[in-house]
Amino acid sequence: MIFFVHKALKDILENRLLNSVAIVTIALSVLIVSAFGLFYINANELLTSWKSGIRIMVYLSPSADNQAVSETRKMLETMAGVEYVAFIDKESALEVFRGQLKGQGSLLDDLKENPLPDAFEVHLGVDTRSEEQVDALAQQIETLAAVTEVEYGQQWVGSMMSVLNLFRLAGYAMGGLFFMATVFIVANTIRLILYSRREEVEIMRLVGATDGFIQMPFFIEGLLQGLAGAVFGLGALYVSFLVITSNIGQDYFGSGFQFQFFPLGSCFLIIVASMLIG
Repeated sequence: MIFFVHKALKDILENRLLNSVAIVTIALSVLIVSAFGLFYINANELLTSWKSGIRIMVYLSPSADNQAVSETRKMLETMAGVEYVAFIDKESALEVFRGQLKGQGSLLDDLKENPLPDAFEVHLGVDTRSEEQVDALAQQIETLAAVTEVEYGQQWVGSMMSVLNLFRLAGYAMGGLFFMATVFIVANTIRLILYSRREEVEIMRLVGATDGFIQMPFFIEGLLQGLAGAVFGLGALYVSFLVITSNIGQDYFGSGFQFQFFPLGSCFLIIVASMLIG
């Protein structure tokens, strides 16, 4: 085996240009396909974080009295999938809105009356976060007499999931194309090296070398090309990941979300897969 590895390394050094092309191709393949995968993982985690924070805002009729508000609250709390209900009176809502305007809160000083309605903030249970479940619960809430409007962001999350699925399919397609390109270039690299050494191979056969003995250095050469390409590709992806995430404020996406790179186990699988392709 030491002889085979030494022979493979010698071939790589003697054919630097051909092997460099193969390694760069593998590195680009790993970089692009892994970038799609990394984007999908983080976007999916971000959507999961957002979905866990989905709340249904239930706006009440201006004519709803205290008894109607109390009865509505009891009905909401007894509905399946509701974890708890928080009442937000219109005065508190106006103060929150004023705080969100920051330096422009004076715009609300000329209001003759509070235009905001009383509302309930309905927090959902862990098992009630699919699009169908939230839709069904929202429709049930809309039937209550004191309710004028129901608002939630599930439709937007559903649209984002469709975009994510499109990215996943694009990643599969790009992965397939680069897989074929990588195999083609590595195979032609080995073929050119074999052609340049055809006389040496013929002599080895004449003196009794088996096909396995002749082929093994080329197999090892392909493994080393795949290893080098995967390391360079993952290295470039990690540097790009650090640069991008350092310039994006994670608080913008919510306090419970953090960007993540591939775990060591996934990196190892990517390297092994790259070596096998090589």
